[in-house]
Amino acid sequence: MTAAALSPTPAIGAPARALLPDELRRWVAAAGAPAYRAEQIFRWLHATGVESTAEMANVPATLRQALDTAHPLRPLALDLVQTARDGTRKMRWKTHDGRAIESVLIPDTDAERDKLTLCVSSQVGCAIDCQFCATATLGFGRNLGADEIVQQIYGATALAGRRPTNLVFMGMGEPLHNFEQVTRALVLLEHPWGAAFSPRRITVSTAGLVSGIDRLAAISPAPNLAISLNATTDEVRDQIMPINRRWPIAALLEAARRFPLTHGRRVTFEYVLLAGVNDADADADRLIRLLRGIPSKVNLIPWNGFPVQTAEGPVFRYQRPSAERIRTFQERVRASGMAIYIRSPRGDDIDAACGQLAARRDTELANIRPWTPTPS
Repeated sequence: MTAAALSPTPAIGAPARALLPDELRRWVAAAGAPAYRAEQIFRWLHATGVESTAEMANVPATLRQALDTAHPLRPLALDLVQTARDGTRKMRWKTHDGRAIESVLIPDTDAERDKLTLCVSSQVGCAIDCQFCATATLGFGRNLGADEIVQQIYGATALAGRRPTNLVFMGMGEPLHNFEQVTRALVLLEHPWGAAFSPRRITVSTAGLVSGIDRLAAISPAPNLAISLNATTDEVRDQIMPINRRWPIAALLEAARRFPLTHGRRVTFEYVLLAGVNDADADADRLIRLLRGIPSKVNLIPWNGFPVQTAEGPVFRYQRPSAERIRTFQERVRASGMAIYIRSPRGDDIDAACGQLAARRDTELANIRPWTPTPS
């Protein structure tokens, strides 16, 4: 990915952790320091993940002080950690201006694999207003800066004692509504001086911003793409995802067909199953027809419930389909030869599952449903 595809060079006062290597080189040169200091500083910020310039042991104090003045750090504060029964951990971070965001560490360890996926947020709240998503109830707060995005990864690494193997931009916010800062974060995360993530290990998910998908497609190398589809007719998708009124299903799928896929990569289509809304056999049959010809896989996500406040009190807008209906939907699609998987809820007992992130206040956490063991 080239810096030319990103936003202009940050102004004086922009956070140091948001600076690209070339920008840091120019600042070091302007400060009258040797060129190699840029790499040292970048490694401290992105390979070590320091929270203060005082930790940069091999950088002269005068240069550290100059960096603090021109490009201060603004570290995220880890405000709360919750651990689910399945080992999933949800982290609530406080930003420099007191906003709350969440990210989720999801372990997937068995005899054949040892994965640790981090679900990353890109905004405070969200403006998309998907009816089945708890984050939408917050409204839109602001975009996160590239520094705030990458710090979620570095903070989670410190908490877990190991680096995540996979990054998914599926947390709070619509990543393609914050395109400049998200793509700047990708450059920082993939740079060999820092965390050196492979783009094949990074997935950016969108609710369906066609213009953003095309911009993402122009980046080289592009990350993996996931599209939150969730319906097979415009009538239903208009109701549960208002963004469909701007970019209907046909336009969205054309953007998916244009997206560059190499070395066996596929577009992931996420499909949240809502009982009686989008889970019928007819939906399964339409899904097969819609995705025909697109190298893809489908992740079925049984709806992870959350209550919304009404005049009559908290109510659930939707219901999760029965286990039998979920399996029937999967088997009907799989019979066509399409790759389709059921994503088991992870961390739903602490409201950390897909669609449940809402950065609850402390007073609300007491109302999170307690986990009770299923009788054997």
